[in-house]
Amino acid sequence: MTHTECASPSPAELAVVVPDARVDRILYGVAFASAASILFSIAVSQILLGVSVAALLISRRRLRFPPIVLPLTLFFAATVIADLLSGEPLKGIPQIRKFFVFAIILVLFNTFSSISQIRHLIFAWAGIASLSAGLALVQFAHRWAEAVRLHASIYDYVLDGRITGFASHWMTFGGQQMIVLLLLLALLLFAPGGLWKIFGWACAAIIWIAIVLGLTRSIFLVAVPAGVLLLAWNYKRWLVWASPAVALVLFFAAPPQVQDRVFSVYRPHGDVDSNSRRSIMARTGLRMIESHPVFGIGPEEVQPQFLKYLPPDVPLPLPKGWYGHLHNVYLQYAAERGLPALVFILWIIGRMATDSWKALKISAEMADERFIWLGGLAVIAAVLAEGFFEYNLGDSEVLTMFLATLTCVYVAIRSQNERVAPE
Repeated sequence: MTHTECASPSPAELAVVVPDARVDRILYGVAFASAASILFSIAVSQILLGVSVAALLISRRRLRFPPIVLPLTLFFAATVIADLLSGEPLKGIPQIRKFFVFAIILVLFNTFSSISQIRHLIFAWAGIASLSAGLALVQFAHRWAEAVRLHASIYDYVLDGRITGFASHWMTFGGQQMIVLLLLLALLLFAPGGLWKIFGWACAAIIWIAIVLGLTRSIFLVAVPAGVLLLAWNYKRWLVWASPAVALVLFFAAPPQVQDRVFSVYRPHGDVDSNSRRSIMARTGLRMIESHPVFGIGPEEVQPQFLKYLPPDVPLPLPKGWYGHLHNVYLQYAAERGLPALVFILWIIGRMATDSWKALKISAEMADERFIWLGGLAVIAAVLAEGFFEYNLGDSEVLTMFLATLTCVYVAIRSQNERVAPE
């Protein structure tokens, strides 16, 4: 061994290395806490996100970005232009402020550096989501008992006060639980085994039960199955062919209210189910897009202008429901901000999906990163499928988790590139 190989770091070198390592841990810890806390408090998450951004800027490090800067910049620009041209630019400020949520990409991409850190985030999400699901099951039991005590229709009463867990709304709850479940399943199926999988499968079970009892059809009937089928196809393809039998077993094992919710897809319970108002919103949204295809009618303008674009053959009063947005992510972006804005957001999602697929193709069968690429693809499939029935990316909590997933995909791609790069 040479003298050079044996030499200890000089005091000057230690003075540089030690503080840098400590700063890295602090930056990672705050970013991790911001991403994890979104499951129980958007206020805490965004405060920590602001601290993370400030800390990154103060550190004066060279910031890195995933390869989605161009479509993301164009999406922001299209939103601002749509707001300025709307005639009511002050009303659109909430959507401009929501740009801050996208800072999670910058923060995670510059503080996460290993696959183990991504695994830890998914474990944290799984644990918090399980606690939220447990609370939601208590809420469901309470609502059911209350309906019985009041001699009310259990289906109507439970549906009108759906479970939320730690979230503020049942759609937020369902969207967050969906993302956690798919990432957790990807980890369970494609990561090396261990005792931790007992904890993982227990979390997956309680999260799935809460999703089903949440009674949100777009999630438990459409989005989750889309993501699970993608995972099953890449794990054991015979599972895909067995899925109809599994679905039948789950259907007959479900409570009558869940079965009724499935049947409500084609046999709605009047205005209790959203079938009629969804049709009205879709037709109205298409009229908005036809009238303003390039820049839309403006952010936050759907609700105040809804009646203006209502098809003339739709009778008033409208069916009971919320008409503040179009309950369809594609129609909502196009109606508010124009078709180009919709293209830009789909460009971002499509780029992530393409990059994940390319990384999968060149990775080894047992590569550590495979679970996050497949989990990311499953989340994309679920979000895009649910988007036909809900404005899911308009929810800051769901959007934060989706963007965090996107960023973790690119952290894994960077990890792969660094490992295979020639020395």
